[in-house]
Amino acid sequence: MDTSIGWELYRSLLGVLREGSLSGAARALGIAQPTVGRHITALEETLGLVLFTRTQAGLLPTEAALALQVHAEEMESSAAALERTAASRGKGVSGVVRVTASEVVGVETLPPIIASLCANYPGLKIELALTDRTQDLLQREADIAVRMVRPAQDQLIARQVGQVEVGLHASADYLQRRGTPTSVAQLTEHCLIGFDQPTPFIREVAKSMRGLDRESFSLRADSSVAQLALIRCGAGIGFCQVPLARGVASGTVASPPLVRVLPEFYTLKLDIWITMHEGLRNSPSAKATFDALVLGMEKYLGAGLL
Repeated sequence: MDTSIGWELYRSLLGVLREGSLSGAARALGIAQPTVGRHITALEETLGLVLFTRTQAGLLPTEAALALQVHAEEMESSAAALERTAASRGKGVSGVVRVTASEVVGVETLPPIIASLCANYPGLKIELALTDRTQDLLQREADIAVRMVRPAQDQLIARQVGQVEVGLHASADYLQRRGTPTSVAQLTEHCLIGFDQPTPFIREVAKSMRGLDRESFSLRADSSVAQLALIRCGAGIGFCQVPLARGVASGTVASPPLVRVLPEFYTLKLDIWITMHEGLRNSPSAKATFDALVLGMEKYLGAGLL
């Protein structure tokens, strides 16, 4: 195969993989359906592979298409990073910066920081990608990350801004109804809130949970925001960042403070890192965003809360 394959063909491949049909991909990509069809045909002919089989339910990807997906997604991330970089060159603090953070940090802590940042720099656009999956900065899935693990790659600029303490909490209403546990054994009498499907990060954190595992939880959710909402509404006892439990720097509607449960048995301190791709060192937009996140997170973690 000596023919160069254009990005637009892989872009159509991703569209069909995600939407399940040529028409759905065309709508999502903003191009004509026959164009998507031609792209898929051209890609199959160039690669010498069958990428989809037609069924009554739509287009089903072959193993070859699924194997290509991860690489096409890397190309998509690189293309988006190229656009973000080009849009901000030579214009000061403007253009697009993509920030990734966990769900809870993104919903509860970052909104006031980002609001202040955008007020100071009206030409700046922020893409906020909330996921508890660690996105790859080297592949430019994001430009800047707020992480609770130290980055291992040398090509990243990283700044530790402090530690956040995590412990078991419940609402005052729940504890009034069900009583406050005074021992680990008494937790079995309560409704516990926790994860459903474990991730590598959860497996590492679980080492400090002293016997609490998936089967211990009466309410399970993989969304950390959903877990926090359940704790706040009095559904049970679950893990929460101590500053959030105290109502500090919340980006959402103010909620009553939560009550710490068994702090002598359940406490975990996580390092907070702000990380940026080294290639963005000279980008005014990325630097302004990085500095704002560092300052905002230091304020959140400060004031003697830990």
